[in-house]
Amino acid sequence: MENKTFYNEVLIEHNQHPIHKEKLPDANLVLEGVNPSCGDDIILQLKVENDVIVDGAFEGSGCAISQASADMIIGQGKEEALHLAKLFLKMIQGKTTADELDELEEAGVLADIAHMPARVKCAVLGWHTMEEMLGKKE
Repeated sequence: MENKTFYNEVLIEHNQHPIHKEKLPDANLVLEGVNPSCGDDIILQLKVENDVIVDGAFEGSGCAISQASADMIIGQGKEEALHLAKLFLKMIQGKTTADELDELEEAGVLADIAHMPARVKCAVLGWHTMEEMLGKKE
């Protein structure tokens, strides 16, 4: 029960007081991510210099999960961001180890989304958008 309380507190905090929800005027990478099944829409904006994300922000609208998840992805170096995106997507599939979950820090509270199929697209929208923006190839 404590984990669900923490999950709710994190979602509420990121929705009422998002850290990175703003316009980033000097962004050199901008990409819109849309979840057509529920209307979530984000515009991810990154300023990348020498393969390092030096600043980031997002704008958009949608459910609490999509907005909180997008707010959690900002603030990493490019390689670290892609690594965390891989772990996040693995977590949503219910396949992370305890150590990998720890690496995700605050984003790890969204692990229960793995048991809510209708909300998975909401949670991964920002992460997929970032991977596409940074040119990740699989």
